[in-house]
Amino acid sequence: RRARGQVARRQERGGEDEQRESVRPGRRAARGAPRPPARRRRSRVNPVKRRTGHEGRWYHGRMPEPTCVAAAQTVPVAGDVAANIRQHLRLARLAARHRAQVVVFPELSLTGYELGCARALAFTPGDRRLESLREAARRLGLTLVAGAPLRLGDRLHIGALMLCPDGRIPIYTKRHLGAFSGGDGVSGPLPPAERTVFAPGRRDPLLRLGPVRAAVAICADTGRPPHPRRAAGRGARLYLAGVFTTPGGMDREAAMLAGYARRHHMAVVMANHGGPSGGLPAAGRSAIWSETGERIVRLALAGAGVAVARRGGSGWRTRAIRLRSH
Repeated sequence: RRARGQVARRQERGGEDEQRESVRPGRRAARGAPRPPARRRRSRVNPVKRRTGHEGRWYHGRMPEPTCVAAAQTVPVAGDVAANIRQHLRLARLAARHRAQVVVFPELSLTGYELGCARALAFTPGDRRLESLREAARRLGLTLVAGAPLRLGDRLHIGALMLCPDGRIPIYTKRHLGAFSGGDGVSGPLPPAERTVFAPGRRDPLLRLGPVRAAVAICADTGRPPHPRRAAGRGARLYLAGVFTTPGGMDREAAMLAGYARRHHMAVVMANHGGPSGGLPAAGRSAIWSETGERIVRLALAGAGVAVARRGGSGWRTRAIRLRSH
């Protein structure tokens, strides 16, 4: 029955199958002969569209990765970790409303620059006091880089805790310890040198924000040119600095960071305190520089807020938002 059915179908097609089989491989069929069906080519997804997720959007030359960063300026409450965490959470929510992927806080932001009580207030990597910040990072889908005194084994460090959306908390420890002097425009008693309280650290992981790598620095680290140079050599496209800078040192700090951005072609984020800490005035003016060294956004001298910069195909878009007091 199967053979009879095949013969019948061949007769109905008028011998079309025989005509197709008469064309030898590699030979062109005679004019008027039916052509074999064209092979369907598999469509390829444009690699630029697949990588960016922007359908129909084309970039010429090197394509910038969509990145949104924020510098959070705090007014610390001396030694009050709970109050400082509440302020961190408010600033994180404010940055998230503007689509930030990472929020950088100043040096020792969770305690203030209070070296006298740093040992008593020190954090550990699994500290329960971090739970609300860890949950905020998960819920908001961003990374929080918060400053704190950090106990690792029997040593005390100035640390930056990177609370990631997936629950991980990589740790950066300050490599170069500093000290304030009269040259910083500070009058009155000075805090002790950091080396009398803390040990220099060696932990220096890169933070990944999608395809972009970011390096972290804490205050005096930025004063050593090899530090940003090494970060750029490791592939960092962002340099995230949490600092505590007084008014007398701000112009020098800003010029130095702008130079690093221009020299190493990486965007720089600087988060500073916006209120006094440790008996010292703060310069505020947290800022972000583009990879060309241009300052693209800056906060005011005093008060809390976030400076946000988002990079896309059309360049940088920025916002400076002041945190309203309760």
